[in-house]
Amino acid sequence: MLYPSKFGFDPLFPSSKDFKIVVKDDNSGLGVICYKSFKKGDVLARMAGEIVQDLRQHTLQIDKNNHLYDTYFSGYFLHSCDPNISLNMAEMTVTALNDIDAHTFLYMDYSQTEDILYNQFQCGCGSVKCRGWITGKMETSNSLLTMTDYKNNSMGC
Repeated sequence: MLYPSKFGFDPLFPSSKDFKIVVKDDNSGLGVICYKSFKKGDVLARMAGEIVQDLRQHTLQIDKNNHLYDTYFSGYFLHSCDPNISLNMAEMTVTALNDIDAHTFLYMDYSQTEDILYNQFQCGCGSVKCRGWITGKMETSNSLLTMTDYKNNSMGC
């Protein structure tokens, strides 16, 4: 199990034989890689962690006032504007949005769960759906560049 025993022993908790937190690259930092494949619609794992009321790095928003602080698994999901996983914060589950091959990083869209991000950032996901600047769903961009400037300057992700 990736989670310590203080969170219990749910059979859906991620296993170290199926997932690992590793460095993706210098820009992205740490991410979760899966060591087995999953089919679209599969539940990959159940999340756990400390429930906190403040926004932190590695938290995921559960509802308006609560966040899941998980430094063992879900706090390291990488962002993509075309994600391969979806999170159900009511059930604390992770589901495959499409088939996921073994040795693939897990990507969520941060705006799926977050009203406000801990840090907004310039996206580098490379997807044709890329939004360029990543914010929470209730935020406006802190970016100094407009999307038009971003694309015209060939700085696309």
